[in-house]
Amino acid sequence: MKLLKIIALSLSILWGSAQAQNISIATGGTGGVYYPMGGGLAALLSSKVPGMAATAEVTGGSVDNLNLIGTGKPYVGFSMADAAKDAQIGEGKFAGKKVDLRTLMILYPNLMHVVTVESTGIKSMKDLKGKRISTGAPGSATEVMAFRLLEAAGLDKDKDVKRERLSVAESVNAVKDRKIDAFFWVGGLPTAAVTDLANSPGMKIVMVDTSAEVPAMNKKYGNLYFAADIPKETYSGMGKTNKVAGVANILVVNANMPEAEAYKIVKAVFDNKIDLVRTHAEYINVTLENQKLKSSPIDFHAGALKYFKEKNVKVN
Repeated sequence: MKLLKIIALSLSILWGSAQAQNISIATGGTGGVYYPMGGGLAALLSSKVPGMAATAEVTGGSVDNLNLIGTGKPYVGFSMADAAKDAQIGEGKFAGKKVDLRTLMILYPNLMHVVTVESTGIKSMKDLKGKRISTGAPGSATEVMAFRLLEAAGLDKDKDVKRERLSVAESVNAVKDRKIDAFFWVGGLPTAAVTDLANSPGMKIVMVDTSAEVPAMNKKYGNLYFAADIPKETYSGMGKTNKVAGVANILVVNANMPEAEAYKIVKAVFDNKIDLVRTHAEYINVTLENQKLKSSPIDFHAGALKYFKEKNVKVN
């Protein structure tokens, strides 16, 4: 009987440990970059980390992901740095509900796409006044940044534009159907849905510059944003390199994630990076060197710091 109790206790411990290793990857919409990157990460963790089973979930984006992490359940979430900061301090869409976050790693720069087509006549942010636009899906950080960008450009999001709240894939279809004139999307390069629009017959894509608004955004919200380029070769039909506002993408978890688990995730990513690059090209920008840039407003998890220390990478 005593032996049976010992066996039962051992099985219980093993089962509990296995349960703790089941994690969900909160990604984004199917037309964006978070979704394929999250799918690749889930497959990698499930195959390379013994005892860990990871699954990717479609979500509205950063805000949804941060709310899921806030439940305290074992979530790993993709997020833009500005949305994560709001969640950490309980502001904006997270008013009254702080989320205790930690960064696992800096991912890649997220670049603001303000996309239209030549037939609309839109060439600048000022030209959006009176137009039908989408500022991103509910639950996305695209919406957070779009509102800040409109504000920096001197436009009232509620009065100066006719606003829809569509995902990037829905936005592309709406442009094709002439239901909206332009849309905002913050993502990596290339974004599949934008590629689809650029390659559509009868559509000549126009990318609106947004880098001039960066100083005003940083003055109000902190040094979260930076000027960047979308090279004209990125999407078919671009007439010139697009000067845009950018923000860091980060991989975040709840502060309650055990150190050993966070360490295993970070180690798996950097030790098997080539496998991840095959799932999406943006993984090439996930480097140990980039972890030193301090472009995340959220402190690193102790498990991540342990791995970086092993690699002689000083981030704090």
